[in-house]
Amino acid sequence: MSVADIRQSYEKNVLLESGLAATPLEQFSRWFEEALQAGAAEPNAMTLATCDDRGRPSARIVLLKGYDERGFAFYTNYQSRKGTELAGNPYASLLFFWPSLERQVRIEGRVSKVSAEESTAYYDSRPLGSRIGAWASPQSQPISRDELEARTREFTQSLGEHPPRPEHWGGYRLEPERVEFWQGRPSRLHDRLVFRRDEGQQWASVRLAP
Repeated sequence: MSVADIRQSYEKNVLLESGLAATPLEQFSRWFEEALQAGAAEPNAMTLATCDDRGRPSARIVLLKGYDERGFAFYTNYQSRKGTELAGNPYASLLFFWPSLERQVRIEGRVSKVSAEESTAYYDSRPLGSRIGAWASPQSQPISRDELEARTREFTQSLGEHPPRPEHWGGYRLEPERVEFWQGRPSRLHDRLVFRRDEGQQWASVRLAP
C-alpha cells in the first residue's frame, strides 16, 4: 500500500456548540477524563513545539504533569534545547492526540517557569532512577552511551537515595491564550471549535472550517 493511500474515516463522535463547555479548562478536563476512561495510551503525552531566536521550530513529546486555571505544566532540564529556546522565546504550543477517540487539542500561549517549591515537590515524587537521571544526563548535549551510564553510576553512588533537585531541572507552565478542540468527522468535515480570550479576558469560542 502506498503511503498516499493510507486513510482513516473518523466516525466515533461529534463536537457541537451545544455540547461545548463554557471554558477551555472545563472542556479539556472532560476530554482528558474520557481519554483516561477509554484506556488511551499515555493520555498525558503531548507534543511541545518551541522556536529558536531565528523562528525555526522544533517539536518533541513531553508529558503533562498538571493542569488547572493557571495553565498546563511539564518538567524538563532548563539547559536542554527546549529550555534554551523557551528562554529566548517564551511562547510555545502543545498538541494532544488521542487517536482512539479521534480527537486533538491544540493549546498556544506564553510559558514561564513554575515555582522552585512546585518543582521540588514534583521532583521528590519521581522514581529514584528518574531523579538520578536528572543529574546524570546533560540533556541535548553530545554524549556516548558508556559515558551516560558511567555518570549514572557516579551520581547514584554520590547522591544516595535522597538526591536533591538540581537547579538546572524543573517545571514550566504554559498559560493558554488559544485552545482548539478537534473532533474527527467523516469525509474530512471535522469539528473545530476554538476558544480565545476577548478584550475583557473572557473566553469566547468560534467554529473553524476543517
